[in-house]
Amino acid sequence: MLTQLPIAFSAPLALTALALLPALWLILRVTPPRPRRIDFPPLKIMADLIAKREMPAHTPWWLLALRMAIAALAIIAVAGPVWNPPVATAPTRGPVLLLVDNGFGAATDWPERVALAESRVNAAAREGRAVAIVGLAETPGEVTLSEPRAALDKLRALALQPHAPDRTTQLPRIEAFLRATPDAEIVWVSDGLGLTDEGAFLARLKQEADARRLSIHAIPADQLALTAAENLSGALTVKVLRPATSAPASGHVRALDLKGLPLGDAPFAFGPTETQTVARLTLPIEVRNAVSRLEVVSEPSAGAVALLDDRAKRRRVGIVSGTTTDTAQPLLSPTYYVSRALSPFAEIREPRPGSNDPVGELLAQNLSVLVLADIGALDPETATKISNFVERGGVLLRFAGVRLATASDELTPVRLRRGGRTLGGGLSWDTPRKLAPFTRESPFFGTQISDDVRVNRQILAEPDADLARKTWAALEDGTPVVTGERRGDGVIAMMHVTADTTWSNLPLSGLFVEMLRKVVALAGTGPAEAQAEDAKVETLSPTRVLDGKGSFRAPPATAQPVPRTFTGRATLAHPPGIYGPADGSLAVNALAPADTLHALDLSSLGAPILPIDKPVAQDIRPQLLVIALLLLILDTLATLWLGGRLRMTRAGKAAAAALLLGLALAAALSATPALAQPVPAAPEDTRPLIPRELFAAGAVTRLAYVLTGDKAVDDMSKAGLAGLNIVLGARTALEPGEAVGLDPARDELAFFPILYWPVVAGRPIPAPETLRKLEAYMKGGGLVIFDTRDAMSARPDGGSTPEGDQLKRMLQTLDIPELEPIPRDHVLTKTFYILDGFVGRYDTGTTWVEILPPAGEDGRRPARAGDSVSPIVITSNDLASAWAVNRRGEGLVPMSGSDPRQREMALRAGVNLVMYALTGNYKADQVHVPALLERLGQ
Repeated sequence: MLTQLPIAFSAPLALTALALLPALWLILRVTPPRPRRIDFPPLKIMADLIAKREMPAHTPWWLLALRMAIAALAIIAVAGPVWNPPVATAPTRGPVLLLVDNGFGAATDWPERVALAESRVNAAAREGRAVAIVGLAETPGEVTLSEPRAALDKLRALALQPHAPDRTTQLPRIEAFLRATPDAEIVWVSDGLGLTDEGAFLARLKQEADARRLSIHAIPADQLALTAAENLSGALTVKVLRPATSAPASGHVRALDLKGLPLGDAPFAFGPTETQTVARLTLPIEVRNAVSRLEVVSEPSAGAVALLDDRAKRRRVGIVSGTTTDTAQPLLSPTYYVSRALSPFAEIREPRPGSNDPVGELLAQNLSVLVLADIGALDPETATKISNFVERGGVLLRFAGVRLATASDELTPVRLRRGGRTLGGGLSWDTPRKLAPFTRESPFFGTQISDDVRVNRQILAEPDADLARKTWAALEDGTPVVTGERRGDGVIAMMHVTADTTWSNLPLSGLFVEMLRKVVALAGTGPAEAQAEDAKVETLSPTRVLDGKGSFRAPPATAQPVPRTFTGRATLAHPPGIYGPADGSLAVNALAPADTLHALDLSSLGAPILPIDKPVAQDIRPQLLVIALLLLILDTLATLWLGGRLRMTRAGKAAAAALLLGLALAAALSATPALAQPVPAAPEDTRPLIPRELFAAGAVTRLAYVLTGDKAVDDMSKAGLAGLNIVLGARTALEPGEAVGLDPARDELAFFPILYWPVVAGRPIPAPETLRKLEAYMKGGGLVIFDTRDAMSARPDGGSTPEGDQLKRMLQTLDIPELEPIPRDHVLTKTFYILDGFVGRYDTGTTWVEILPPAGEDGRRPARAGDSVSPIVITSNDLASAWAVNRRGEGLVPMSGSDPRQREMALRAGVNLVMYALTGNYKADQVHVPALLERLGQ
């Protein structure tokens, strides 16, 4: 029998030191030493009648007891005592039946539930009671009693399942156990969650509650779940469920692909009385089709995960009609009914009006399904394109009509008779027919047929040995209405009626929508070939399944294949996960699309509802050590008092004793055990992703310059950009902020449209990581102005300068475009001022920009080929020195040229550079030509 005491020790061997307490008693008893006896003469005795110091002959018994208690407390504290509070049990002393909800509803606090169940088993062990354990999400089996130790092993082997518990199926075996052991106590560790009708199960437990043999451990149900994910037009939607209004009222749903990479988030919120809402993920169709998993953020549960398979992909469907488009009467168009039926679950593509090659235009858009409505003869080139499309896995769906009735080609699943068959009418030989039930081999099997669907006319198929195998739908007389077959990796299907209502009323029914949905679902998976009558339904084996926490794992040994038509919720035999191959997978989820969550009314059972928390084992070492310390203080005071060094009145002694006793009790009661302290939750990180100072720097448009480490150069760069800022604020609508000096290796560059980089010879080349960062900045739309400032020292023969060599070494590993001297017609020459050159302190250097595209046939070339600006400008004219001015607007550095307006032209060049970086090539637009010509006086 397994027993457990309320108190345990983490280091029980330390308790052996208690055996030394008798020896300690003997040592303490002879301290202080006995006084020596000396015989004195009578007169000497008279002189020593008044002793100066009195010492006791032996240690008082209460002082010995105090010191023994201090030693005992120290030894026990070293042994690591832990107090296990007892668990309350029912008055009965019969066996214990422990029911555990181990479905996905218990995922959020599963370890706490297992710990609680273990404490109940341990309590039964102390009382000598047998235990039976039932996992309500497991396969029903015989309920048997076992010793507490074996019950603990079974409990620890109980796994959290990814499906909901089916309590009703467990009820017969539970009732059989209760009939055999009528005095059993029932303990139910409940998740408080219900998916189906739990009335019978709760009614049986109420009988036990009335007999005071039932106790329930539960917390308010606040789990969230997902179901009914749909890839609708423009958004991916999923239904979010909660069992009660006390559950969280808002949250986020995250979409992930097969590799677990997030693709997008969507918020959701419940109304005050709502238990279900919808989350919408507005993503492009390509991204939505890549989503394979939706999950509630911060909800680790298989019920909070919705898996998507190929059926959820929103496929592109191209529709081509052979009739003339009549915009005045759209209801007469064959494409009208097809597009309306497909739009809820597919993206519709139609060719441009007047297109010379409508089929080729649609096939170039990566279609999954091509619909041809009454297309007759196909030219060889178009037929080849369609055939290749089908061979690669596409689906071709053809509708009959007067054009197809008089033509024939190879892109039909069966051979057609020329002409149509008319049913009904004054000259008819038969009446309109209804559809026959779909056979098991048909892709439409299981679809409900409406009784009011009638067919008036159809194109007949030539009798063939394979006609029955290729027939997906037929009339009551056996003539096919829908046929199909596999071609390569794709499918060719044909409706033997028109896409409009001229031959049947099928397009007006809901059956038409379901049939088209089934056909579109064949894209990428291939059709289900017709099978023999005794053939079995296709089954799919699990490839990856979810555990109770909602994470993927390998399929367990108990997982079984599912039929391809499976649409129910997950069970133990069919856990939630992905079944089948990647190109034709089937998703099984914990909840069915029509499921709803509800909280169980446990209060109606009349049994005590206890919380889900195991009595916490308390480490009582702090209390013992505090008590020992206080007793040690008391021992010190007692020693001083016995030695005569501490004199107190009787009232003072009583007050001191009461004070010490109160302090001891307060310390023992208030000391918080270390193991009982909950782990504090990590404080939410509310800091911005970007430092505050960079936010301030990016709040307004600012120019930036690179700190080179040369103080003179850096001061000139700062002064130059400050002077340019004054001109920009006075002459343009831009109000730039103060220029910022940056270290590219450390600071973020994305906040600044222009980066002025003066090149200094002899400085270290930036690290490769810094150069990659600079390259990303330029590719992201930033403009870097490299200024070598060496126009005056450049050699006439074109030889390089130290600054030029420094720039070459810096740029040789960067992916920069090809450069050319700035052309006269470049957009930089007219973004704000009309310029014919870019000068600075010097006017002899060359300014380089990204090369323009080649000239056209007329000899002219555009100012810029695209909307982006040149990511790099290289100059040697020392722009910053020309821009630098003092507070009175006077230049700080003299100009080298003879033009008195050189500083003004340099400032204009700076204004053009800033406007170019901020506005791109809009000045190259032809709309500005009249204004430019007017300014030129032309």
